Amino acid sequence: MRSSQLKQIAFGLRLDVLKMIKASKSGHIGGSMSCMDILTALYHEVIDTEKIIASHQDRDRFILSKGHCAEALYAVLAGKGFFSKAELMKFGSFDTLFAGHPSRKIPGVEASTGALGHGLSIGAGMAAGLKNTSVNVYVLMGDGELAEGSVWEAAMSAAKYKLRNLAAIIDRNKLQISGKTEEVMPLENLADKFTAFGWDVRSCNGHEPKEIVQNLTVNRSYDKPLAVIAETIKGYGSKIMENKSEWHHHIPNDIEYEQIKADLMQRRDNCV
Repeated sequence: MRSSQLKQIAFGLRLDVLKMIKASKSGHIGGSMSCMDILTALYHEVIDTEKIIASHQDRDRFILSKGHCAEALYAVLAGKGFFSKAELMKFGSFDTLFAGHPSRKIPGVEASTGALGHGLSIGAGMAAGLKNTSVNVYVLMGDGELAEGSVWEAAMSAAKYKLRNLAAIIDRNKLQISGKTEEVMPLENLADKFTAFGWDVRSCNGHEPKEIVQNLTVNRSYDKPLAVIAETIKGYGSKIMENKSEWHHHIPNDIEYEQIKADLMQRRDNCV
């Protein structure tokens, strides 16, 4: 699939997220918008979703460590046929499966997540158990959660056990709910940190799906886990939201909603 097609799909999925958040009056819009190209690349080009739907033992596994951006994952899973798109409008409602953090009760979800910093440990455990198979384990992390010590314990363990089938993707939008990551808890040089912990480290534009795919699939190390630092923009798709920490958990009012919707539709339709 061409990069322009993947981008078009991603902007369409952002529109689904916008509708979900507006209808439910809840959700994490900024981070969902920043990671959408990553999820689109994974589910349309890297992971064999038919194996997941069929519950094949040799299916690849995906862990959304930044579980508060569940609405982005729900939109992608609905788009791939795991459940009806109509189910998305139940997001955040009373007694729904589609809560603010993903649960294993939802088709296609491998692990219930939400406590930040735990996803890499879950992924490393899965990868260790599946090390001698063809299965790859992918973990999508927010950069804000890298302040958690458990992340680096998992990173050490993954390198020690040479988990070549584990890939961590960092949504590096440089913002978290309380401000810039470099002011809250500095991370740079992030590539050097993962390298020092024994990982194969790559960086890419997190809004270029083909770059994401290439970095996840080409010339993987035979004895190291992979860390892909995907440079992204929080709230990507509309100038109203972009690079603004207050949009981490902001619910758009009617005027903002219409402007964001128009911006996303224009970006989608301009993908050629």
